[in-house]
Amino acid sequence: MTDEAAFQPDVSITDDDKLWALLSYILSPIVPIIVLLMEDKKNRPFIKYHAVQALAWGIFEIILGILVVTSCLVLITFIAAIYWGIKAYQGEYVTIPVVTDFCRKQGWL
Repeated sequence: MTDEAAFQPDVSITDDDKLWALLSYILSPIVPIIVLLMEDKKNRPFIKYHAVQALAWGIFEIILGILVVTSCLVLITFIAAIYWGIKAYQGEYVTIPVVTDFCRKQGWL
């Protein structure tokens, strides 16, 4: 695959896929759970990829929020989730440090 082909958008990714991916990050962990329970959504590779990652990230945020009651750190993680949601809405596959590797090792991605 040439470098030029790697940067062309995947035409099979619909606007609906992008919206669900964005909502998965911003409203995690509720929306990713809903997405993974919907048959038509969880069978879409782009949506499933982002929903699984967003769910893992959302659980991490909750644990972090419980253990470390520093609102600044929780705010930073929420801003990161918004950033990844925007990247997903642009049709990109996001790689979250540690979370993506963990999800791949578990066979979820």
